[in-house]
Amino acid sequence: MRGAVKGVVIGGVCAAMLGGAGYGLYNVASALSGGGGTGGGGTASVKSGPPGADEVKDTTARFFAAWEKGDAPAAASYTNYPEAARQLLTAYGGDAHIGKVRVTPGAVTGTTVPFTVRATVSYGGTSRPLAYRSSLTVVRGETSHRPLVDWRPSVVHPELRKGDTLVTGGSAAAPIQAVDRDGRVLTAAKYPSLAPVLDELRKRYGDKAGGRAGVELDIRHAGTGGTGAADTQLLTLVKGRPGKLRTTFSASAQAAAETAVAKYPNASVVAVQPSTGEILAVANNRADGFDAALLGERAPGSTMKIVSAATLIDNGLTSAGGKAPCPATAVWQSQTFHNLTGLRANENATLSESFARSCNTAFVKFADDVSPDSLTKEAEERFGLGRNNWRIGVPSFDGRVPATGGPDTAAALIGQGQVQMSPLNMASVTATATTGAFRQPVLVPLSLDGREPARARGLSSGTVAQLRAMMNRTATSGTAAPTMAGLSGSIGAKTGSAESDGQAKSDSWFTGYRDDVAAAALVQDGGHGIDAAGPIVASVLRNAR
Repeated sequence: MRGAVKGVVIGGVCAAMLGGAGYGLYNVASALSGGGGTGGGGTASVKSGPPGADEVKDTTARFFAAWEKGDAPAAASYTNYPEAARQLLTAYGGDAHIGKVRVTPGAVTGTTVPFTVRATVSYGGTSRPLAYRSSLTVVRGETSHRPLVDWRPSVVHPELRKGDTLVTGGSAAAPIQAVDRDGRVLTAAKYPSLAPVLDELRKRYGDKAGGRAGVELDIRHAGTGGTGAADTQLLTLVKGRPGKLRTTFSASAQAAAETAVAKYPNASVVAVQPSTGEILAVANNRADGFDAALLGERAPGSTMKIVSAATLIDNGLTSAGGKAPCPATAVWQSQTFHNLTGLRANENATLSESFARSCNTAFVKFADDVSPDSLTKEAEERFGLGRNNWRIGVPSFDGRVPATGGPDTAAALIGQGQVQMSPLNMASVTATATTGAFRQPVLVPLSLDGREPARARGLSSGTVAQLRAMMNRTATSGTAAPTMAGLSGSIGAKTGSAESDGQAKSDSWFTGYRDDVAAAALVQDGGHGIDAAGPIVASVLRNAR
C-alpha cells in the first residue's frame, strides 16, 4: 500500500493491562447501559462455568448487530478484550473502507458460532462485494462473569493474525504473473504452497517485472516495510497490470510436491536441480501457514550424516571402506547414545555400512577425533551452510552448525544438539554431495536484481565418489531401500529422525536424489524417516520433470 494509507495494528495486547483496563471499560459500558446492575439494589448471583445456549445466542446477536451498524465501541464491549476489538472494528470501517456489513450466524456447536460476512469495500469511487466465513467462541468473563466473545483478530477475518493490519488503497507493488521455467503460469489457487512465496516475489520484484500497481484490500503483516512478510491480498478493487516474472520452478515438480505433502500433516519438501542450484519445487502442508520448507529450523537427525561423513573423509579419519565400528551404545562425556531399536551391533563395520544402516554410535565414536569446529568448518566451507548469506530471491534459513563442546560435539555428528536445518538446506546438501559443487539455491535469476550468490569450496572428486556410493547403498540396500524401490536412474538417499523436547514422536527426515533432481522433506512428529518424509521425497523424485 502507498504510505498515505493508514493501517491499524490487529494485535494482541498485554493480558495484564487488559485484565484491568479492558474489563474496566466493559463494566463502565455495561453500567451505563444498565446491563451491569442487579435490579433493586440487591446482590446478583454470580454465574460460573461455560455460557449456556441462551447466553451464547444473546451475546453473539448483540455483537453482530453492533458490528453491522459500524458501532465499534458497542461491539467491542461484548468481547473479553474490548480495546483490541475496538481498534480493529474501527479500522474495519475506516482504514479498510468496509461497509454495508451483514453477518449471518450458522448452526451453533456448544459455545462456538460459525458465521458468514457479506459486505462492500468502497474506495476512490469504486466498490466491490466482499464475502467470507469465520467463527467465534463465547466464554465467561474472568472478572465480570458475563458471556463474552473470546476476542482474536480472526473473528473479523479468518486470515488475520497477531500484529497484522488491514488497509485498502493503492498496492505497494505491481501484480506479477509468475511463470515456471517453461513459461507455465503459477498461481496460489493451483499451487497453494506457493501463496507466501508469490506474495514475497511480488513484494520484491513487482516493480522489476514491468507491471502497474492497482487498488486492493490487503492484510499488512507485522514488520512489513522491508522486514516483515509481504502483504496478503484479500480483494482487488482496481486491477493493476501484471508483469511477467520467470522463476526456476517446475510446474510438474511443484504439482508432485503439493500432492505428496497433502498426505501428511506438518509436512514440507523442497526439490532442487543439483547442476544449477535452481529450486524446482517448494511445498508445505501446515495448519499454521508457516513456510517450514524454506524457513524451518529443526534438528535434521541422521540426514546430517552426509556432512558428518564428508567431515570424517576430508579430515583423513576414515573412508567409505574404512573402519567405523557400530557398537550397541556409545558414551561421550557421560552421555550415552543409542541406535534405532533392532539395529544389530557390528564392531567390524565400515563407514559405508554404518552410513547405510544409519548407525548413530559409529559416528559418535569419532567425537574423540574431531575438533569442536570440524563439522562447522565442513558445513560452512564446503556445503555453504550457516553463514546467513543465501540470497535465493525470498527469505530463507541458511542452516546452523555451531562449533560446540561437551556432549553436543557427539550429538552434532548425528544431527542433534544445536544443529538446525530446513528441507531447503538438506536438499542443497544432497545436491553438493552428488556434484561436488556448492551452488546456492535460487528461485529467480541472480541477474534480475544483481544478487551475489553465497559461495563455498565444495568437495573433492574423491569425497563425492564416496558419498554417492554410500547414498546409493542406502537407497538400494540400506534404510532407504523400501522407499526408493522402483526408482530408475542414478539414485541415492539418507534417512533421518530427530527428537525434540516435548514431542511424543520424532521428526521424520529424508533426503535423496535421482539423476539431476535432489529433494529433502521434513514431517514434524512424523516418526522415522521412511514413515512419512521418505514417501514424500520418493514421490517428488518419481514425478519431477
